[in-house]
Amino acid sequence: MECCDLTKNNIGSYKFLAEPFHVDCTGRLTLSIVGNHLLNCAGMHAAKRGFGITDLNEHHYTWVLSRLAMEFECLPMQYDEFSIDTWVEAVYSLFTDRNFSIHNAKGEAIGYARSVWAMIDLDSRRPVNLVTMHEGHINDYICTERECPIEKPGRVKVMATEPVYSFSAKYSDIDINGHVNSVRYIEHILDLLPLEKHKEERVKRFEIAYITESYFGDQLDMYMDEEADRNAYQVEIRKHFTGEVVCRAKMVFVKKGT
Repeated sequence: MECCDLTKNNIGSYKFLAEPFHVDCTGRLTLSIVGNHLLNCAGMHAAKRGFGITDLNEHHYTWVLSRLAMEFECLPMQYDEFSIDTWVEAVYSLFTDRNFSIHNAKGEAIGYARSVWAMIDLDSRRPVNLVTMHEGHINDYICTERECPIEKPGRVKVMATEPVYSFSAKYSDIDINGHVNSVRYIEHILDLLPLEKHKEERVKRFEIAYITESYFGDQLDMYMDEEADRNAYQVEIRKHFTGEVVCRAKMVFVKKGT
């Protein structure tokens, strides 16, 4: 991966290659890998400005992803070169909006993403006021020159009363913070639909809101509503024994070629 940090307009640009082990059965980059790349870009961009995980952990702080929305015209094929740009759109007291654009080898935009992040105190697990961090210098990194043309994450409401799938959080689900990795939820949600669905159609938009953390051994139930007229699915993951909502997601499909 190559990176180019454009200090003048606070945009980070990172180049990638669609590796064979990063594509699905159709030969295109998986949505979870895209999500992973987005989070890595966010981390590198923040670190360049003194707000990276390593620096924050020294003071017992960390970033937590609250919401993510991704929208694509297409995804890179195996061995395709592509790049991701990222920038901070806005900073509030408890949240910050970070955007992304995904480009093919020609520099054409093939997708965009919006995300919302919070910084928390690792000891109390409470949000930190971003405006007061580092004397408010985070505001110096807001980019006003770049627009993100997709809608912000919306509200997802699931009415289903019976789970469509249940699983127990295992070793491969757990990240360095000791809870289920945010990208793993995306994989579990996409796995709810049959292989033929993914072969014949593609995800046009995927959005997810993270509500609470889950841990190794947690039994998680997945509930899903289908909006047949919109070719959309709404998903909610809950803890089996408490009913506590872990995350909510929505995915919209379109026929391939559209």
